Amino acid sequence: MCEAGEGGCGGGRPAKAPRGGRPVKCMKCKEGPPVLIIRVGDAFCKACFKDYFVHKFRATLGKNRCIFPGEKVLLAFSGGPASSAMVQQVQEGLSRDAAKKLRFKPGIVFVDEGAVCGQDLEKRREVHSQVEMILRATGFRFHLVHLEEVFDLPGSILRSISHNAAEDGQSYKEAVDGFIRWQRQSERTGDSLPDQLSELSVRYPPGKEAADVPGPLAVPHTSELTHLFRAVKTLTAREELLQTLRNHLILHVARTNGYTKVMVGDSCTRVAVKLLTNLCLGRGAFLAGDTGFSDSRHGDVLVLRPMREYSAKEITFYNRLFGVPAVFTPSLDTKAPDRASIHRLIESFLYKLQSESPSTISTVYRTGEKLGTTPRDAGGDAEPERCLLCLCPLDTSVVDGSSLQSTLLSEELCQKRPPSAEGGCCGAPPNQTGCCRSSPTAGVPPPQAPLLLLLCYSCRLTVKDMTCLEPLPPYVHSEAERRQRRAAMKREIQEFLLEDEEELPAS
Repeated sequence: MCEAGEGGCGGGRPAKAPRGGRPVKCMKCKEGPPVLIIRVGDAFCKACFKDYFVHKFRATLGKNRCIFPGEKVLLAFSGGPASSAMVQQVQEGLSRDAAKKLRFKPGIVFVDEGAVCGQDLEKRREVHSQVEMILRATGFRFHLVHLEEVFDLPGSILRSISHNAAEDGQSYKEAVDGFIRWQRQSERTGDSLPDQLSELSVRYPPGKEAADVPGPLAVPHTSELTHLFRAVKTLTAREELLQTLRNHLILHVARTNGYTKVMVGDSCTRVAVKLLTNLCLGRGAFLAGDTGFSDSRHGDVLVLRPMREYSAKEITFYNRLFGVPAVFTPSLDTKAPDRASIHRLIESFLYKLQSESPSTISTVYRTGEKLGTTPRDAGGDAEPERCLLCLCPLDTSVVDGSSLQSTLLSEELCQKRPPSAEGGCCGAPPNQTGCCRSSPTAGVPPPQAPLLLLLCYSCRLTVKDMTCLEPLPPYVHSEAERRQRRAAMKREIQEFLLEDEEELPAS
């Protein structure tokens, strides 16, 4: 029998506190009462949580050094929690009370997608008024645009403009030093802080218009946009098409207004979902650009994701504790079942795993952080051919033994039918126009065949889910025709061109 007095069970190491015990002090200051627990054992009081949240945002921007002082940065605002918290962080970073102020010139863009989400005009006007009230309170210049405006975009939006940061002739440190010298000179001349902010176009003085608010909704374009999305058969393809058109519109706003950087509010949770979703959609070659901190596919405009270090839980707690305003706008998959699309299925799958294993999303996110872009061998300094829609380098070069070759071969074999005794492969006479063997591409309608050659593998899947291509915006058709003419011209003069490896004979 065990006795406590003889060094048995009663002596030795003291009893541990129960695992489910609630912490009574903040883990950082060790004084304040905790108001939330981010992870197991990470309890924060309200003040320390705000310092932690702000520091993470500044550290993410600081360690990457992508934004030079004085640059114009466009903040993509959707009304959701992540983009609302991002705007709040920029607003606080430019305030007078900030210890280390941000040094760029912000602007905000909001894309109204109510036409494809089933909202009537009255509901869209209500959302517009809510968004406008929130953005006016920031004091930044903002742009309210409709998704219908994609039908007025130029074809040049689908071209990647080459831009090299080294051409600016100065490093990040030199740019910061120059900005500090300018700031000290302004202080010596007696310029006040509001005057400096006004000169930087950070805040607009009262009475000056600080927004680009569109006029009445374009009804013809609304019907064309609705017709376009009705031509897409699956919800997965609709979501991919919506994301592509939204990116084109934001890129157009950035280029026409002189913004060189675009910030999007993709959180850690959203990045993890996007990583697995893009793998399922055949975008494995572009994961580094689709989920990384920076995306340089457009050349002159760099897309940044400063909120990718935050989980959805942290963002929700921050918005709730500090009253960050947000606007709920329904999306295409609102109230859709889990298996309605690949996006919803992956999201539901990850959330269920996260509820059972709290490290699931962080593990997927950290795995994606290890991915990087590898320059393709395009032959010398030639610019690689890019996808017509997503502007990523084409990944459709068929190599012997590649997975793409196997996929195309399987599709071709599955679509072939043995000829019947009566006539053609589908039972019709061989010389009849309606026979399936009269199509130039097996299983693909003739109008889609030329366009597919200009798309990456993932965008091909989206286009194949469309019943017809006529509803696509005019700028897509015009750029496709331009590329096809250039390809035809290159084939005609190919035999007269000198290859990079060839050298001119010595005279």
